[in-house]
Amino acid sequence: MLRNSAFLKLLGFRLLVVLAYQTTATVVGWHLYELTHDTLALGLVGLAEVIPYFCCALFAGYAVDHYSRRWFGAAASLLLCLNGLLLVAVAAGRIPGSAESWIYAGIAGTGVARAFIGPTYGALFAAVLPRELYARAAGLGSSVFQFGLVAGPALGGLLIAAAGKIAAYGVAAGLALAAALALLLLRIQARPPAAAAPIFASIGEGLRFVFGNQIVLGAQALDMFAVLFGGAMAMLPAFVQDVFHYGPEGLGILRAAPAAGAVLTGLALARFPLERNAGRWLLAAVAGFGLCMIGFALAPLFWLGAAALMLSGVCDGVSVVMRSTIMQLATPDAMRGRVTAINGLFIGSSNELGAFESGLAARWLGLIPSVIFGGTMTLLVVAATAGLAPKLRKLDLKQLQ
Repeated sequence: MLRNSAFLKLLGFRLLVVLAYQTTATVVGWHLYELTHDTLALGLVGLAEVIPYFCCALFAGYAVDHYSRRWFGAAASLLLCLNGLLLVAVAAGRIPGSAESWIYAGIAGTGVARAFIGPTYGALFAAVLPRELYARAAGLGSSVFQFGLVAGPALGGLLIAAAGKIAAYGVAAGLALAAALALLLLRIQARPPAAAAPIFASIGEGLRFVFGNQIVLGAQALDMFAVLFGGAMAMLPAFVQDVFHYGPEGLGILRAAPAAGAVLTGLALARFPLERNAGRWLLAAVAGFGLCMIGFALAPLFWLGAAALMLSGVCDGVSVVMRSTIMQLATPDAMRGRVTAINGLFIGSSNELGAFESGLAARWLGLIPSVIFGGTMTLLVVAATAGLAPKLRKLDLKQLQ
């Protein structure tokens, strides 16, 4: 895999684009809470991103399957760059009007961009690798992705502390521009895009495949509901300032902690892929994630909370690699863009909707009880999935190869 130059360039694109939007997300969270001191304002960040994401995702999958698999990803990266420059202007006070409104507008642009990034990566992943390497490559790809989740928030927090919000937004814009260049340098001999088809009929074909496949649907739904209820990342600025009483560097550490655990897990799974009892591993990992969220909420000290989040990243790393491998092995090549886009609606949107749910729950229940509630709901989701999707529960990856 590491001798495959096309795969390395694709990993470079993935790393840079994740660094760009994770750095932006960290700075936006700090910026908004600094302006409002309102947990609901943090939750609205997720809503501002998920609405345009929902509107664009299925059409993005269609475009990637039927047209260029590189140019849409490059254009999405350039949109992230423009959003970063917009936020620079907002932080500098150069744009009149409500700063909060402009921040939400920039986040909406991020939602549009991310709708195209996922299908681009999913389609190109299969184009640059032979099928027998999917499981190992998924582990390596997950590690790169999670490293971006480590470095992006840490970079955002350090930049806020050392140079301020304007510099942090500017660095995020530069990273997005570099991601676009990395993708444009990618040269592969991929199969031609799928023949043109009526757009809604083509999207419907992808939806029928996902909803007719118990394994694919079960894996996607499991992660969607677990992240929807169990994620607490949107509330970290409130935990840092009001519970642990740390500065912006503490926010970077907490946001990076889950990804640090996931990086180590992804590297281990790239070397030792889990092919037997894959379904049981997936269910156990998501249950472990829910327990870690409960542990984080109850942690009395900052570093205990960071340790709980790191363990949650270990569990999430297993879940991500298992789900990614299942998706790549189970999806027909001609439908990769659409199926990845539908997966994005399940998985990607659940992060943003989960942020909104976290904001509402924190407003109604209080900050710490809302996270305990979310972790408990995650455990219930795992139990329901195990009962409703027996094919997923009994799955070995060799059944799909």
